[in-house]
Amino acid sequence: MKDEKMTFKVVTDDGKEIECEILFTFESDETNKNYMVYTDNTTDENGNTKVYASIYDPNDPETRLIPIEDDKEWKIIETILEELQNEAKETMESSEQE
Repeated sequence: MKDEKMTFKVVTDDGKEIECEILFTFESDETNKNYMVYTDNTTDENGNTKVYASIYDPNDPETRLIPIEDDKEWKIIETILEELQNEAKETMESSEQE
């Protein structure tokens, strides 16, 4: 089965439409909120892919993205991203050694 990318479009304040790819979603037991981590596949000045995160309600048919304003919530997301990066790095290193 082919992996299909989950995407959505956002419209900026100036009317520009941008397609974003959902990297993953999760529910935090600590905050009792659902989060969506996504990218518009652009890069920063260092060549790193830009990644964003928002709060969302999985039961809302409109899927409104709510800004994260709490440092504690950002720390949870940053920890998960670091863990995923480390796992990906380990997987790449072990496959290179084989």
